[in-house]
Formats: sequence, C-alpha cells, structure tokens
Amino acid sequence: MESMIQTLARELGQKEQYVENVVKLLDDGNTVPFIARYRKEMHGTMDDQTIRRLADRLAYLRGLEERRTEVQHAIESQGKLTAELAAAIAAAQTLAALDDLYRPYRPKRRTRASIAREKGLEPLAAAITAARNTSPVLEALAKPYIHPEKGVETAEAALAGAGDIIAEDLSDDAALRGRLRALLHRTGVLRTAGTDENDTVYTMYHDFAEPVRRLQSHRVLAVNRGEKEGKLKVTLDADESEAVAAVTRTLLHPKNPYGDFLRAVCTDCWRRLLFPSLERELRSELTDAANEQAIRTFALNLRPLLMQPPVRGRVTLGFDPAYRTGCKLAVVDATGKVLETGVIYPTPPHRKTEEACRTLRRLCDRHRITCIAIGNGTASKESEQFVADFIRSYGGGIDYMVVSEAGASVYSASELGAAEFPDFDVSLRSAVSIARRLQDPLAELVKIDPKAIGVGQYQHDMPQSRLSETLNGVVEDCVNAVGVDLNTASPALLSRVAGITNAVSKNITLYREQNGKFTSRKQLHKVKGLGPKAFEQCAGFLRVPDSAELLDRTAVHPEAYAAAHTLLTLCGYTADDAAQGRIRDLPARVQQRGEDDTAARCGVGIPTLRDIITELLKPGRDPRDELPPPMLRSDVLDLNDLKPGMRLKGTVRNVADFGAFVDIGVHQDGLVHISQLCDRFIKHPAEVVTVGDIVEVSVLSVDPKSHRIALTMKGL
Repeated sequence: MESMIQTLARELGQKEQYVENVVKLLDDGNTVPFIARYRKEMHGTMDDQTIRRLADRLAYLRGLEERRTEVQHAIESQGKLTAELAAAIAAAQTLAALDDLYRPYRPKRRTRASIAREKGLEPLAAAITAARNTSPVLEALAKPYIHPEKGVETAEAALAGAGDIIAEDLSDDAALRGRLRALLHRTGVLRTAGTDENDTVYTMYHDFAEPVRRLQSHRVLAVNRGEKEGKLKVTLDADESEAVAAVTRTLLHPKNPYGDFLRAVCTDCWRRLLFPSLERELRSELTDAANEQAIRTFALNLRPLLMQPPVRGRVTLGFDPAYRTGCKLAVVDATGKVLETGVIYPTPPHRKTEEACRTLRRLCDRHRITCIAIGNGTASKESEQFVADFIRSYGGGIDYMVVSEAGASVYSASELGAAEFPDFDVSLRSAVSIARRLQDPLAELVKIDPKAIGVGQYQHDMPQSRLSETLNGVVEDCVNAVGVDLNTASPALLSRVAGITNAVSKNITLYREQNGKFTSRKQLHKVKGLGPKAFEQCAGFLRVPDSAELLDRTAVHPEAYAAAHTLLTLCGYTADDAAQGRIRDLPARVQQRGEDDTAARCGVGIPTLRDIITELLKPGRDPRDELPPPMLRSDVLDLNDLKPGMRLKGTVRNVADFGAFVDIGVHQDGLVHISQLCDRFIKHPAEVVTVGDIVEVSVLSVDPKSHRIALTMKGL
C-alpha cells in the first residue's frame, strides 16, 4: 500500500525525498514562509502555495489515519472485525469510504429496524433473504413470529418488521452505497423553484435545473443562500429505476421465491433510507467543494490586492464620502503620519460645494497634496465628481484614485483602530485608512480581518475557520515576500511575520519605544519572548535599513551572512561595493567561476547562492516595485456617458468564477463575463486577469435601471 509520503509526492508531482523533508520541517515547528524561502535545497524550490497545499493535505491524510485506527478499534471491540473488513478499512482512501465501512457497526438511535430486532424478527428477515426455490408462503413463514405480547399481532406485522431489518442492512452496505453514490453523481439533477414571485435576486433560479456533474461552484453557493433565505425550494432528482435496480441486484437471488416482497423492500430502502442519506451527503459534498473553490478564489484575489505597488513619496488626502454626516478628510504625509483632519459637506443634502472647495484648496496649499484617495462607499460617485471638478479648478497637479474601502469601517471600530487613533472619530479613522491603502496597501490591509476586505464571493457563507486559515496564510506569505521594516512596522504588520506572535510583536514595538530604533538584527535577541527558534523564523523577513551591516537591509538570512561575505570576497568585491551598487558583474563572475564550485566554497546550495546574488544586487528592494503601478485618474465618467463600443481602460477589482469586475471610472464596476475575457477557452478568469491589473475593455451594454455594465476584452 502507498505510504503517506508517496501519496503526497504523487498528488503534488514532487520527489518523495523533498516531500519527506518538508513534512519533517513542518513537524519541527518551521513556518511555511521560512521553509519556502530559506530551505530551498531541502524541497526543490517549492513555492509557499505548494507547501501550504502539502500541509493541508498532510493534515487530511493524518486525520484519515486517525479515523482509520478509531474505526478498526471500534469494530474490533465488538468482536466483528474480519480479515476482509480489516483489508477494506486499510484500503479506504477517503473519510466517506471509512464511514461507509463503519456504518453497520456504528451505535444507532432507535429505528424501525432496531424495534423489529427487539421483537425477535431478525431470524425471519434472514430466512426470507436466504430462501431458495420452494419455500413456504410468506404468511406461513412469518406465523411462528407472531407474539402479541411483543407487539407482533399478525403475520403482516412480522413481515413488515422483517422488511425494515432487511432495508436497514441494505442501506448499510458499503459497496452498494458506493455504487449509488456514483450513480447520483452521474445522473443526479439539481432543481430549484422560487417561493417568492416578487424576488429579483434569485430570478434565474426560479425555474432552474442542472446536472450535478456540470454544476458550477458559484451556482451551488447561490442556491444554498437562496434556500437558507427561504427564497428557493431545492430538490435533487435521480434515476430511481436504475437505483432501485442496483439495490435489487444486491439483495435478490434469482432463485429466491419471495421476489415481489423483496423488490418492494428494495424500493422502500431506496426511497426511505438510501436516497435521503445520499442526497444529504451529495449536497454536503457539493457545498464543501464549492466552499473550497470560493476560498481559493478569495485567496487568489487577495494576494495581488495585498501586493499592489505602493504610491510612494506623496502627501495623500484620504476622502471618506458620505451624505448627511459629511465627507471626512485626513491628510497623510509620505510616511503615513496624519497631518490634519477635517469634514466637508459637498454632497446632498447640504451641497456646500464652495465652502468644501475652499477647505480643500487650503489643505492642498498647506500640505502640498499631490494625490487624493476616495473611498468607494456611499456617496462615492458624487464625491468623485466633486474632486474631479476641484482638481480642474485648482489647475491640476493632483491625481486621484477610487480606493476600495471594504473593511475600513471594521478597522475604524476595532480595538486596533482605537489604540492607534484614540482621539479620532470612527469615520476619521476610516479616512486615514483609505489614504494609507493607496500609500502602502499591504501595511494597511493587514490591520483588517481578511474576510472583510471584500475580494471574494459568498465569503460570509464559508466555513469561517477554514476561510480565516487560508486567508491568513496568504497575508503571511505576502508580508514575508515583501519584508518588513523593523523600525516602522506596526504591531499588526509585525504579527504577520513568520515566527512572531501578537505578544512578541507588541514587545518589539515596546523595545523600540524604550531603546530607540533597531540598529541591527542581532538586537532582536534582546526582545522579551523572542527565543532562538522565533529568531530563526523571522530574522530574514525583517529589515533594518540603517544598519551598518548591509545584509541586515536585505532578505539574506543571518545564517547565510558568512556565505554572502565569502561570495563577495571570492568575486573580488567588498560590502561597500555592494552598498554602492558597484557589483553589476557579480552574476557573470559567479558563472565564470562556476556555480557549483562557488556554492561549495560558500557552504550553501545553488538556490541559496542565487538568492544571495539577487539580494546583493538590489539591497533593500521591494518586489512590489517591479509590478505596474496603480492607475491614477484626473477625470470622471457617468454611467449615462457609456455607449456600446466605447473603449476604456480600467482596473480589475475582483475576480469571480464567472468573470472579472472592472472599475472603469463610474460608480458601478462593469462585468467582463468569462466568455468575454479572451478569444480562447479558459476554465477560470484567473488564467487571464488578477486583481489590480490595468486592462483595456469595450462596452457591450449598459442597463442604467439595474446599474449593470457588460464589458468585453475580446479582440482588444
């Protein structure tokens, strides 16, 4: 039988030795980012996502082994474990298969069959199923089992009880359940009907039918939500005749004289026991698969959102739109420090446009504002129009961008927001968050629960622990890929660094406050609660820009400092050469010496050698700087300005299973359906676009009434 390591290697397409090494590293308490970045020689340069898939699958397989042991022991304790059953348990590859095998031996609640057994009808059931050729008529066979004192008044009652026992035994047959499960997958059809004629949200599901084998994940989630809200009635159809025939073949021997009775039992077994159970199981399976797909989609969207290039070096005005309560303003300098706050009322019902312009002009003159970040919530459209008009009257020199404010209100009302700005009104904290999202999306978004960031589908319907686990993993990977400035990072950002807990992140900031800026990574050893293992995991991801040690400014791990200095010496350079950017020929000199020899002399593997070279060439680089910058605007469009055929540029805001939502400068994002993303067939929109991409689109149609915009990228 295949071992766990062999299974993982086969499923992930990796060498068994690499998989075994990763499992050992995980078991030794190493974090995924650390393994992915600093143990490449041990895993063949698997990326963080592959290692997380390995870790998830490992947890499942270990859970399967635990359950296998539990099932075997439970059946063994009953004295019913046969060699054949033990082999079947050992061969089971899924939890569902194990549960099927355990089903006949599982303690049951009181059922019709258990009541019949209490009445002594089990021998009658056995006699009926074992009968061959000539046998007594059923009534005569059942007559000895009539016991009024046990509640068996007639032969018909005895036969009914025997039928219940036979039906339950059939429903517990693992092989039969497996065949019927496959049948449901092959022939099952999910049907929905609307329960509310006035409902507009689930219109397309008011009379909907789709084969289970073709059912898309987002439809499953939509149907589930509609059913939960009482707007949809959901049923599952299956080929009953084929199902009953399969049950009958399992039970009925060709020479059994009680065929009519047993065929009726088989029909009852299917309708009363097997189908309801398998229907629940299939619905649950469809939901689990849809949840996992939705979580993957969310993670897929979250990664590029977090990794959007920061808008550096610009004084930014955060603009939190509103109607009645006014638009909240927060001026933030290039480092994220709040310089000034305020409130203006340019939107209905106040419409104090001139006064708002004067305030905005004063702020721009005083602080040299060059960028305005507008939240995309309530009154965003009116606020954007006001800002665009103001920029034109101001004479230009200012750009703006509509920024997703998803989760900003969550942060504003959180303990973290209150601790950061105790004297600020909640809405003013939102304005600060909106400004900082443009300046450094990653640093700001880590303060918000990933579920609240709003780049997924049906996230509130997901298993919350699984969603949090996955999304927190994405955040952790992104933070560690970018690196964190040890002297400026907030506790929220530090807590996302590999090996650093919430408590340790607070201790780092406390040490900073008490002792001044960190001047080297070595000082981390003095932080309370940060032991040798935590230092090993986190050190490479923390940067000290002002350190005298060049390597403290890079992603080179302290354990490889000696190797980096040896490399420079071997190639005729000094650390000062590297700091001054005078080592452009380093890769060529390494190739001239030979990678293998150079790596051996440095005491590292080739993957680590290559990483060191990359870091030395660009010490302190931010990988996000290599990505296209976000699109800043200076104008605004109205929905009514859009016409079919109009070509525009926009920013991808969200990617769902069925398409991509693109911000084209109007209040409502347009949808590029999956069929309109490109000229070739694709299985998922993520094959073509990611969140943050700047794309060219053409307008297909506009529905002002429903505020729906259909876009296409085909042929552009």
